[in-house]
Amino acid sequence: MWRGSFIVVGLVLCGWIRWAAAAEPVVLEVHPEPAGGVRAIATVLFPVEPAIIQRLLTDYAHWPDLFDTRMRMVEIREEAGLVFTDIRIDHALLPGERRLLSESRTLSGGGLVTELKGGDFKQYRRNWKLSPTEGGGTKAEFELLVEIETIVPDWMVAVAMKRELETHFRIVREKGLALTTRGK
Repeated sequence: MWRGSFIVVGLVLCGWIRWAAAAEPVVLEVHPEPAGGVRAIATVLFPVEPAIIQRLLTDYAHWPDLFDTRMRMVEIREEAGLVFTDIRIDHALLPGERRLLSESRTLSGGGLVTELKGGDFKQYRRNWKLSPTEGGGTKAEFELLVEIETIVPDWMVAVAMKRELETHFRIVREKGLALTTRGK
């Protein structure tokens, strides 16, 4: 009798743990790298299909709208399946505007890779890998490595980056939901 009760309680508990993990929309870790720079790794669940998230990530002219940090797009150029962007970032943590020249390419399975091509950064690599979830949403595996030409210590950049990425993921989620409801 007790054995059956433990099995039922165990099954209920496992189901609750699985539900709680699935309900968590963002799992984010941000830390300074020993060799320099800051790395962020996240798993983000969006309640919209991957095509919607892909559309947001590849709408280069509106990239600044996906962030709470002031930035402006100076140039967007497409060439041979690659997109080159010139972005100016005005961050409260850093004096003046920072220039980020990057190259982006879409991933065949869903997602986007953006790499540093020049500007005021020592390192910049952002990778979004998108896959569908059973419920019609998107599971996004996200990784970002950033090293800025600055005297601001990496631990301080990591603290600011964590807060900004949480906001970024929320904005992407909200814009994705807005696109879905407009499409209906």
